[in-house]
Amino acid sequence: MYEQTLYKVITPLKKAKIDRNNRYKKWEYGYNAEFDIVIISKTGEIDEILDIQGLKIALPKAPKKVIARSSINKEQYWERLEKPKELDKIKSIFDWRRTPDTFKAKYHEYIDIEFERREDGFWFKNNGLDTYVTGSHYMYLQWAKIDVGEAQFRESNRLFFIFWEACKADSRSYGICYLKNRRSGFSFMGSSETVNLATTSSDKRFGILSKTGPDAKKLFTDKVVPISINYPFFFSPIQDGMDRPKTELAYRVPASKLTRKKIDSEDELEDLEGLDTSIDWKNTSDNSYDGEKLMMLLHDESGKWERPENILNNWRVTKTCLRLGSRIIGKCMMGSTSNSLDKGGSNFRTLYYQSDVNDRNKNGQTKSGLYSLFIPMEWNYEGYIDRYGMPVFDTPDEPIDGFYGEKISMGVIEFWENEAEGLRDNQDSLNEHYRQFPRTEEHAFRDEAKSSLYNLQRLYEQIDYNQDLEAHGTLTRGSFSWENGIEDTRVIFAPNKNGRFLISWTPPPELQNRIIIKNGIKYPGNEHVGAFGCDPYDISGTVDGRGSKGSLHGKTKFSMEDAPPEHFFLEYIARPQTAEMFFEDVLMAIVFYGMPILAENNKPRLLYHIKRRGYRGFSMNRPDKSYNKLSITEREIGGIPNTSQDIKQAHAAAIETYIDNCVGLIGEGEYGDMYFNKTLNEWVKFDMNNRTKFDAAISSGLAIMACNKNLYAPANKIVRQNISLGFKKYDNTGTESKIIH
Repeated sequence: MYEQTLYKVITPLKKAKIDRNNRYKKWEYGYNAEFDIVIISKTGEIDEILDIQGLKIALPKAPKKVIARSSINKEQYWERLEKPKELDKIKSIFDWRRTPDTFKAKYHEYIDIEFERREDGFWFKNNGLDTYVTGSHYMYLQWAKIDVGEAQFRESNRLFFIFWEACKADSRSYGICYLKNRRSGFSFMGSSETVNLATTSSDKRFGILSKTGPDAKKLFTDKVVPISINYPFFFSPIQDGMDRPKTELAYRVPASKLTRKKIDSEDELEDLEGLDTSIDWKNTSDNSYDGEKLMMLLHDESGKWERPENILNNWRVTKTCLRLGSRIIGKCMMGSTSNSLDKGGSNFRTLYYQSDVNDRNKNGQTKSGLYSLFIPMEWNYEGYIDRYGMPVFDTPDEPIDGFYGEKISMGVIEFWENEAEGLRDNQDSLNEHYRQFPRTEEHAFRDEAKSSLYNLQRLYEQIDYNQDLEAHGTLTRGSFSWENGIEDTRVIFAPNKNGRFLISWTPPPELQNRIIIKNGIKYPGNEHVGAFGCDPYDISGTVDGRGSKGSLHGKTKFSMEDAPPEHFFLEYIARPQTAEMFFEDVLMAIVFYGMPILAENNKPRLLYHIKRRGYRGFSMNRPDKSYNKLSITEREIGGIPNTSQDIKQAHAAAIETYIDNCVGLIGEGEYGDMYFNKTLNEWVKFDMNNRTKFDAAISSGLAIMACNKNLYAPANKIVRQNISLGFKKYDNTGTESKIIH
């Protein structure tokens, strides 16, 4: 059964607090710092609070009367509300003003209600449930003209627009970075919102970018313009220039927001003069819109910017178009599937992960300023949406009515898996399928097989298998600490959702903190069980704040102890506030497990820290040289350099051998137990000639080498001496043979 993880309903506030503020309508639209929620209600009342990928969003309270197309639950679903036919004759504000007052009065209430729905959102009954859509979503469903005529209601789009409304409401946010699947409707939703905001704004500019200039132009002419010209007259300000412009759509709008009273004005053109708001598109370039001031930027296909264009460079430029000083005055709606990594996907992936709402700076903003959202393909796949806009995840016992009345007899998960299974023999085709229709973020950023040093099929099999292991208890996040806070005693491990360690196995009590002391130096007591690899860093701060992370991996060998064989059991990829905190984290981990560590010694502060504390016996010497061949520093602190080409080759080969033997599908229905997807994803893109960006790959490879150090021992020269004198050699029959010298 599919387990829903896209969002959850939460209760961070006491009901009494919600009710008290609701009574006086005190909830204000925007970010509420006291309760760390974003309120998208404009009525002063809230009810349900959704957590969508870390962003907590408070929805409006449902009204007492909710519109329903039927009193029977199963007959309740979205359909466009009927527009009075008499209004079809009114094509412009001027036509409306020329109609008799009695005619106008007849439709004042209808038009007022439409403006309210546009502003506050809309409630309707959907299969018995009170369902809220934002004003922007309502405009898309009720008034946008798309390629199939009318937009469908989909739960995935409802969540998208709720998230987008929160981005607009949150003064800390520059907008949304949406990682999507193909044919999700993003281009039409973005076009609808561009027109919606532009026709309610004065003296504003709206921009459009896509993977190429022609793509941006096509979006403008084929989506934005048709939506605009098909708006009802009461939402349409006067348009300047051509009916179907090719480069710029310009509106003559009132000096303030368009309302029903404005369109009723008898002052003719007095309040409608002036070219105030426009929508245009630009050719794709790093410097597109440089120096402009934008209220909204629609950024389509941003995961497909190929060299020499760079989405990261462009966002640094366009981000400044959305602010005045520290004040954010505009928003970006960015969305895309991802190309392969070397065709724009890598830069988009960086931008997407820099937009994580759970990782903010001291100003409360993400690294990019955007908020990332990923909606898995199963939520939004054509042909597997029922008449209520809900995905059919699992194969039903009885066929379900689809949106167009068709019967859905298979679940989308099964369909997707069947498609993937048919592509197993062609890794590049399979990866393209995953990128176009991703169920996970890892799927969305899959690379081409030819660009990987290692066996991508095995790596991706393991990555898929590992999904949600942390949530299901296979992996535990936590922290190490000295017992009672006293250093160099016993180390204990405690689960902690904010911990820097991710572990899959802890040794039984009798193996924990096993230390052997020889001549006052502490040695690991579980060297026969496993070892650690580490890629350290030395400096606490960096100039740009983006220094490499410290990385540590623990791996077992094959032993007779109670330990899983050839198993990576610990992953640490972090950069604490100070290097000393990192050193202490590493020290506590190796003491707790009682295992030695093989660390790169080109950044030696970690190894000096270990030696000063009396644990020099834990620091392994480089295995490829005998002791008398080590340098003075290597004899003092141990470790292995990262400069030798032989070491680089051996390191890469160690990872390759481990992947071939222990990763992915290794038997009939049996998968490897390498559970750390961050490390697996680094192996996917590892470049042995440019290793600086691959901290996890470095430390994990060193852990493998540490567990197999005998393979790298220097060959001893054997001096053969003639010891045959005085001895006779016989064959197996006992017959005397010739002496062999």
